[in-house]
Amino acid sequence: MVNPALVDPATIRATVAEAWIRGHPLLRTYRTLYAQALDDADPGYVGGFGVFRHTARPATPADTDAVTPDNDTLPSQAWLDLRAEPWVLSVPAQDRYHVFAVHELDALHAGLIGSRTTGQDAGDYLVAGPDWQGEPPPGLKGVIRTATRLVALVGHTRLTGTTPADLAALRAVQEQYRLRPLHEYAGTPAPAPAPEPVWPVWRDEVLESVEFLTFLDFLLGFFPLTDGLPPAETGLRGRLTDLGIDGRGEFEPAVLPLEVRAEFDRGIADGRARLTRALAELRDSAQLFGTREQLGADFLRQAVAAELGPYGLPAEEVWYGRWAADSEGRRPPNASDRDHLIRFAPDALPPARFFWSATVYALPDHRLVDNTLDRYSVGGHTPGLVRDADGGLTLYVQHKRPADADHSANWLPAPDGPFAVVLRIHGPEDSVLDGRWQPPPLTPR
Repeated sequence: MVNPALVDPATIRATVAEAWIRGHPLLRTYRTLYAQALDDADPGYVGGFGVFRHTARPATPADTDAVTPDNDTLPSQAWLDLRAEPWVLSVPAQDRYHVFAVHELDALHAGLIGSRTTGQDAGDYLVAGPDWQGEPPPGLKGVIRTATRLVALVGHTRLTGTTPADLAALRAVQEQYRLRPLHEYAGTPAPAPAPEPVWPVWRDEVLESVEFLTFLDFLLGFFPLTDGLPPAETGLRGRLTDLGIDGRGEFEPAVLPLEVRAEFDRGIADGRARLTRALAELRDSAQLFGTREQLGADFLRQAVAAELGPYGLPAEEVWYGRWAADSEGRRPPNASDRDHLIRFAPDALPPARFFWSATVYALPDHRLVDNTLDRYSVGGHTPGLVRDADGGLTLYVQHKRPADADHSANWLPAPDGPFAVVLRIHGPEDSVLDGRWQPPPLTPR
C-alpha cells in the first residue's frame, strides 16, 4: 500500500493521472467483456468465453449498446480466455469482404485475419496468449500471439443488402465461423483449467472514482510485463507498484490516508480532463487504431479510441475520416439551423479497394440518426445516387429531407442538433494512406 513518506504528493497525482489515461481502454474493454461473457443477466450475454455472438441485422437508432455502429458490415464477436491454452478460429472460403481482429485487453490488435491480409480461402488460425510455450500443430494457416491473457475476437462481414434473402445469406456465412480450444482442434487431452477469478461486478460509476484503480489492478493481472512492451508501459507499471497497484488485485483505496486519497482524486480528475481536451481537439480518426508496435506508447490516443469505440481497425484495413467541424470552423456542426453538403469532385470519390461509406452520428452519444428513409449511411453501395452534371457526387447532410428529387436521392439524414460524419474506406488505396487524397470539406449552405 502507499507509503506517503516514499511517494510525494505531486508524484502520486501525476502517476494516477497517467494511469487513468492508460487504464481507460482496459476498463472500457472489461465493461463489454463483463456484459457479454460474465453477466448472465445482461441482455448482451453470449454464454461465456469461446462463444460467438453474431449480429444478423443492421443497427438502428434503437440500438444503444454500440458506439459509432457500422452498418457496412455486421459483427461477430467472442471473448477468449487464453490462460489454460490457445484457441483456434476457423473461417470458411467466401467471396465477401471480411476481417477478424484479435483485440487485446487495451483494445490494441495483435493480428488480423481476412480478405486483405490472409485472403478469401478457408483456414484455421491459432490465437495464443503470453504464457503458452507449446508448438503449433500442423495444418494451421497462421498463429497470432497476444500480450494479454484475455482478448476480444471481433469480426466484420460485409452486408450486401438488407432484404430477408440478403440477411439470410450473411447469416449462413457467420454460422461457418468456428471457435475451438486447441486440445479439441488437435485431438489431445484437455489441460487443467485456469483458476476462476473473482470477477469484479461492473458499474459505470467506476470510471469516475478512485475505484477505477481497483479494477485496473485486477485487470493488470491478465496483462503481464513481457519482452516487447514499450518503456512507457514498464515505467508506468513501476510507478504504479509504488502506489500498491501491481496486478495482484489487492489495491484497497478505503485504507488510504485522507491526504493521499485527495491526490488520487486529483489525479483522476486530471486524467479525465486530458481525455476531454483530446476529444475536443480530435480532427480525424485515421490513426487511432493499430498494433502495439504502432500505438503501444501513445496512451492518450488509445484512450480517445476507446471513448469513441474501442474496436476500430488500423488505417491500412479501414481508413477513418471524421467531419467534426464544418468548413467555417463550427465545431461540432449543427443541423438544427443549417443544411450542409459534401461534394466529391469528378474522379475523386474515396479510393477504396473494397468499398466506402459516410455515416452520420448524433452527438454527444455517437448514435445513429432516426429518419424517414431508415438510411444511416451513404456510399458506393447506396442504390439510386445521382451524380452531378460534371460527374462528381454531392451528399446532402441535413435534418429534413430535401424537396429536390436529386438532392433527396443523395440525402444523408442528420439529427436536429449537433452531429459528426465518419468516412470509412475499406481497403484504402495508397493515395489515402499517404495523404495525397483528402476528403472534401463539410460545407454549410
